[in-house]
Amino acid sequence: MGKRNERRSRVEAAFERLRSSVGTALGAAENEHDRVVAECAQQEYALRIAQQGVAAAEREPDEIAPPGDPHFAAALREAQRVREEIFAEWSAQGPDQLTALVADAAPGTAGRPWPEWLGQIGAQDATTPPGLWRIGTATFPDSPNPQPFPAAVPLLDESHLRITTATRKDPEPAEALVQNLLLRMLSHFPPGMVRIHVWDVAQLTGTLPGLHPLARAGLLTAHDPTRLDEMLESLSDHIRRIHNTALADGGHPSLRSLAAENGHRSEPWRIAVLFGNNEPLRDEQHHQLLRIARNGPACGVVLILVDLPLSVNSAIESITLLGENRARTSMTGEHAVVQLDDSPSRAEVTRACAAIAEAFLARRARVRTFQDLVPSEFWTHRSASGLQAPVGFSEGEPVWVTLGDSSPHTLIGGPSGSGKTNFLYGMLGGLAARYSPDELELYLLDFKEGVSFAQFTPGRRDPSWLPHAQLVGVNVNTDREFGLALLRFLSDEMRRRAEAAKKHEVTKLEELRAEDPTGRWPRIVAVIDEFQYLFAERDPVTAQATALLEDVARRGRSQGIHLVLASQDVSGIEAFWGKPAIFEQFILRIALPKARRVLAEQNQAALELPRWHAVVNHESGVKHGNVIARIPDATARGTFDALQEKLWRRLPPGARPPRLFDGSNLPVLSALDDYARLRAPVSTPKALLGQIIDVNGTAAAVRLARSPGRNIAVIGSVRRDATSVLGAAALSLARQHVPGDIKFTVAGLLDDVDHDVRAVVEALRGHGHDVDLVGLDDIEGALAEVAAKIDQRTGLDVPHVLVLYAADAAQTTLERKDPTTRTSGLDHLRKILKQGPELRVHVVGWWRSVQRVKNTLGMGPVDDIGAWVAFDVHGQELSQFAAGQMVSWSPRERRGLFFDRAVHSRPEVVLPFDLGGPEPAPAVPAQRSAPDLRHEIREEAGD
Repeated sequence: MGKRNERRSRVEAAFERLRSSVGTALGAAENEHDRVVAECAQQEYALRIAQQGVAAAEREPDEIAPPGDPHFAAALREAQRVREEIFAEWSAQGPDQLTALVADAAPGTAGRPWPEWLGQIGAQDATTPPGLWRIGTATFPDSPNPQPFPAAVPLLDESHLRITTATRKDPEPAEALVQNLLLRMLSHFPPGMVRIHVWDVAQLTGTLPGLHPLARAGLLTAHDPTRLDEMLESLSDHIRRIHNTALADGGHPSLRSLAAENGHRSEPWRIAVLFGNNEPLRDEQHHQLLRIARNGPACGVVLILVDLPLSVNSAIESITLLGENRARTSMTGEHAVVQLDDSPSRAEVTRACAAIAEAFLARRARVRTFQDLVPSEFWTHRSASGLQAPVGFSEGEPVWVTLGDSSPHTLIGGPSGSGKTNFLYGMLGGLAARYSPDELELYLLDFKEGVSFAQFTPGRRDPSWLPHAQLVGVNVNTDREFGLALLRFLSDEMRRRAEAAKKHEVTKLEELRAEDPTGRWPRIVAVIDEFQYLFAERDPVTAQATALLEDVARRGRSQGIHLVLASQDVSGIEAFWGKPAIFEQFILRIALPKARRVLAEQNQAALELPRWHAVVNHESGVKHGNVIARIPDATARGTFDALQEKLWRRLPPGARPPRLFDGSNLPVLSALDDYARLRAPVSTPKALLGQIIDVNGTAAAVRLARSPGRNIAVIGSVRRDATSVLGAAALSLARQHVPGDIKFTVAGLLDDVDHDVRAVVEALRGHGHDVDLVGLDDIEGALAEVAAKIDQRTGLDVPHVLVLYAADAAQTTLERKDPTTRTSGLDHLRKILKQGPELRVHVVGWWRSVQRVKNTLGMGPVDDIGAWVAFDVHGQELSQFAAGQMVSWSPRERRGLFFDRAVHSRPEVVLPFDLGGPEPAPAVPAQRSAPDLRHEIREEAGD
């Protein structure tokens, strides 16, 4: 019994311990549940407080929790603690940091209070506009210790601005805010760099009255409230123009990046201020405004919208006016309140705007000179994306021309005396001052009988030259082949660049320069004045030039090759009839006073231009692309010539001057590069006969190889030209042999050539060469002796050259037969012509007509004369000597036709040499021997 009671007691005790443990556990769970519920309630209230804001929860707690709720009280206490910690940290560092940030991003007028700058004329650099523009002072009113800091918004090139008011019944706060911002921008930059357009749905002219003095100078345009479409279309046209000219050429994303590369900003900003009434615009206007908002910042167009609903898919900041000159902004956040800067008085604003307008009008009215086209620092621009230079001024602002992918070529038109030469000087000066010779090369050709471009080469009185010029051609009105040669050179250069681009797997010059930074790939500008002369006749020159011009105009843009063609009238160029594609490539059109058919057909703007003005049009001559520019004088003393000397002095020692081709002067043999490069000994010498009309001034040379027909004939009756060829051939051959290594037989068979013959003989003997001088009485014996050596194959240890002056003059003498051998001197000459070249015996002879050459050859083949130069001989007479092809040639003074059947497919024009005296002078640059033509330039400046 006792044991049973004992077990019962133990069981009851165990159950008691169990009930106690369960009770303890349940109590702990209930307490944890209450804690979790309280924590969740506090977190819920904390979330609501965060959403409503601590200040709102303090002001209106009943909006968040029932009165006296302890959980809300705890959450509010925690939020207040965190706020105090944040504000304490902010108060220590935040205001100073923001103040420094705004000071850096908003220098000068953009950030200083208006009493410090209002009324001053801005002069800040427009290439790097401020990133922020001050509007007032912001604070966090909920902070225990509110610290003020400057409030600013981004605008130019960065963002648009939207301003919202509670009501338009009181427009003054919004107008004051807009006015202050506009005054800052107007006063920061030089007058004219900011243009304002204002549209108010409710007012015609009353908006922003303090700015109205700007309207007199064209800096402010107030648009009719019923003509918003016109304003939007004007802004859209401006954006299209910027895209098609300034941006498209270089692939720049914005005017700001273009200005950063070029070092200047060529386009002003346009601020469009639109005051609405909180009513949406019509759908068409809304979409137009959206397009402007999307594309405007890159083109310098900024929108300031006041109470105008607009869903903009681009960068835009907002300001909400709260009344009492306070506002909230998207830059400072919803918890900061901005106290807007006070506005100056109406009188102060009016005076400041009047001063800006006067300064702009004075600047616009000032007569701009050539010096205003030239930058302060030379050669700072890069031409990878294109070329830009000012050529004149419109309302005091520079008017720029652009050569790039979108406007690759230029057409300039104007009658004689309209100022083409002056315009070209101004344009070339602006380009040469901005781009170094590694960035730009110039090839200049003047077809009229003038020396306009001779200024760019060294002369006797002025040794300077234009560093960018590679080739200058003057007085080439009768040498159309030189224009053809220039086009052929451009075509070859275009092909070379295309091959390099293909190798680097690119298509444009800009890409090639990026892929091959060590290569030299300058942009090329070829200027051809009075280019219509190149296409003046129906002949092979015109046909070839037309094909080349079309090819270069079409494909040159991608390889950085630009054409500038100037003419009095292009309508009569017959070669271009039916080929409109040629001129379609000339996007940039320049029309000088009274110019016709350069601009579009309905564009007659040039007919009323005064002197010293031009229409600059980057839209293929269409009327809406017209910009009227006043062109400064670039030809007076101290203008272009002074700039050229400054640029020339920047060249390193030993720099090579440009090649001058002057059609009125003959090339000097001793100054020719090809002559200077001749050296002895050589295995196959070449005789220089004249100079080919090409870009490099190459000599017309005939290689005297040991091959049949390697003889040379000079055909024509003009003594001075024929003797020049014979003398050049002899002197050049002598230069390639050491004394004793060649023999000359020089035959003077005409009294008129005695002086020329003796001069050449003395020069040859002066260099130690073996020379036999024979006359009419000795010629038969000399030919017989050479013919005998050919028969016997002996006595021909060294080359032997027979130089025959007027070989046909000995025709009668040479026809006499030897009664013993039944052979004549003519037979000996024919044998020498036929068999001599293979034994290193060559004839260089002059015959005074084609028929006399044939008489000498008799029934023999004409190919015994492998090369010839003809002067006063018509083309049809030369067909037999040119492999039977038709030869189109009319004799020209001091010009000959050269053909080497071993090399040429058709004859080419050559200039005879000025031998420069009997003794060859040391080689010097050819252009230094040209006469100084500069005194004639200013007489032609009007053209």
